[in-house]
Amino acid sequence: MKILMVNKFLYPKGGSETYMLGLGDYLKSIGHQVEYFGMDSDNRTVSNSIDCYTDNIDFSNSSTISKIKYSLKTIYSNEAKEKAAKVLDNFKPDIVHLNNINFQLTPSIIYAVKERNIPIVQTVHDVQIACPNHRMYNERTEKICSQCSNGHYINCVKNKCVHGSALKSVIASAESYYYHKKSTYNLVDCYICPSRFMADTITKAGVKKDKIEILHNYCDNHKTLPPKDKSKKYVLYFGRLSVEKGIKTLIEVCSQLPEIQFVFAGTGPLADVCKNIKNIDTVGFKSGDELREIIRNALFSVCPSEWNENCPMSIIESISIGTPVICSDLGGAPELIIPGITGEIFTAGDKNDLKNKILNLYNNPDALDKMSESCIKLSTNTIQNYSNKLISIYQNLINNRG
Repeated sequence: MKILMVNKFLYPKGGSETYMLGLGDYLKSIGHQVEYFGMDSDNRTVSNSIDCYTDNIDFSNSSTISKIKYSLKTIYSNEAKEKAAKVLDNFKPDIVHLNNINFQLTPSIIYAVKERNIPIVQTVHDVQIACPNHRMYNERTEKICSQCSNGHYINCVKNKCVHGSALKSVIASAESYYYHKKSTYNLVDCYICPSRFMADTITKAGVKKDKIEILHNYCDNHKTLPPKDKSKKYVLYFGRLSVEKGIKTLIEVCSQLPEIQFVFAGTGPLADVCKNIKNIDTVGFKSGDELREIIRNALFSVCPSEWNENCPMSIIESISIGTPVICSDLGGAPELIIPGITGEIFTAGDKNDLKNKILNLYNNPDALDKMSESCIKLSTNTIQNYSNKLISIYQNLINNRG
């Protein structure tokens, strides 16, 4: 099978890139042909056979004139459509798999694909279809926001939701109005939603239910593991140290539990605040085998998010190597937990509920041991299982096209 993977960044920048690159590598390893399309850059790690990519767009380092110049291009990019067409005509893929394309590539490329009668799959990494800011979270109020639901995208402009910028917010709002008015998103043949929460969110935003498949994200941590080092009694948080992740709430709970050692692995705007709590050991950003060892030896991990995360990889990674998780009840996170079996769920922002859940697990080592065993036994989010389901979706679309 010939698969064209599309994403605005073609290097491991964040979650969607890690997902796409890992999936592409695995599909190639089992005999499929995979090529990539997106923006060119000095740190690009993947390619297509004619080395055709869009010019790099970087808002963060652009002048005011450049930002204005980019504005229309980030709503509808003729360059992206034309260059995607060249790659499609050369590679002639059986299927096109979209990831994050908005702003830098734009949904204009959907039209290039459909003109060639090639099926399209898109993995939904964020809530962009429903929210111009991609987050459904107001950073100023530190609250979940749904003001743009039911198509009221002008609220993005009123609130300057995109990085506090009026220009960026106008662009994002215009993009949402434009593509929803044209029903562009329903030209995609199948949306891969990593959670029921995401499926419900994009359905409310106008995507047809029969175009949605729910596949929780895969994890590559499944391997033979050494026993836990039980001499290291600590509770773990790993991820971004920021307000929407529930770090303020978790810090307050940690300060009320001086008898428990906590380890925070990550960086972010609240990193310095975390360092002021005596029983929190901040170890900075960790990845790879070093992070896996920290996760594996933790008694349990905590995912206290106070916004709607799609399918938190921190939960999947923890469970895959036998570490139970306490998570909040927002977004797609609770879908990944079996309460009392692989972890516990608490009410987001409720300090007393979180404190009690932490104490109950910490003071019940036998229950923790059983949970750890259940995590490994019930964890099926391997890339092999994920790819088998995805290839079946690909094949059905290919068989039914036209």
